[in-house]
Amino acid sequence: MQKVILRCENLKKNFGQREILKGVSLKLMEGDILGFIGPNGAGKTTTIKLMLGLQSITSGKVFINGYDIETDFTKAIENVGTIVESPDLYMYMSGYDNLKLVANLYKNVDKQRIDEIVKLVGLENRIKDKVSKYSLGMRQRLGIAQAILHKPKLLILDEPTNGLDPEGIKEVKTLLKKLAKEEKMAILISSHNLAELDTFCNKICIIKNGEIVETNDIDTFKKDAKNNCYILEVEDSSVIGSIINYKMDILTEREVRVYIEKEDVPLLLKELILRNVKVYSASEENLSLEDAFLKKTGGNVIE
Repeated sequence: MQKVILRCENLKKNFGQREILKGVSLKLMEGDILGFIGPNGAGKTTTIKLMLGLQSITSGKVFINGYDIETDFTKAIENVGTIVESPDLYMYMSGYDNLKLVANLYKNVDKQRIDEIVKLVGLENRIKDKVSKYSLGMRQRLGIAQAILHKPKLLILDEPTNGLDPEGIKEVKTLLKKLAKEEKMAILISSHNLAELDTFCNKICIIKNGEIVETNDIDTFKKDAKNNCYILEVEDSSVIGSIINYKMDILTEREVRVYIEKEDVPLLLKELILRNVKVYSASEENLSLEDAFLKKTGGNVIE
């Protein structure tokens, strides 16, 4: 049974008369990667600051590995690793020396643990090089290595793939999935890049106007948002409009999106074939995370 690592209960935050958070509740289990998304100004950053004890909580509770962030701050925060956008690194020092410097902040991080983490993040061959010679992806992996030296139960990342090229993004995604699986780490990622989150998160949490809209498995979230759309591959899409009465979109010269219930698909295919339309395939359209997000939030884009 998965253990609850992070639990927020009815979090509220006011700045003067302005209510920023209006009762945010969520939980994150060990081994889960949660994408925390919402439009600018929705309350993502404020929520993260309350989780980390960086701002006072107006009302509500945050528990990390069972410890209250307000009453047991030291015990709660020792279970957390975090990076906000870019990691703090000394460019003139080697990757290994950067890790040793951070290791000195903790009691139980020895050379064996450093070597273990270096291997985990895949920097064995370059760890003695100066950080100034690292690619952006390597620097991000080194930053994550710093954040997890002390074996935290919770890793919080803000825009971890910002500014990375495709190879760097791939490196970070692979590492995060490895941490969740092998270290049983609970990972919370705040990001605007829904296409990237779609490829490696297994949970999603949407915040809008200081309130949680939905928390769910990504697959369930996307499935619930479906429009009953099917993609037909045909010989010539231009002739379809004059044959069928369903709402449809012509996507390409050979592809058509048809808005239709599943039980009506066989009848549609039969009608097209009787009309001598060559149909090569018919498949249910899979929504992307971004499409599902736009549908669930009524078109509120992430800016």
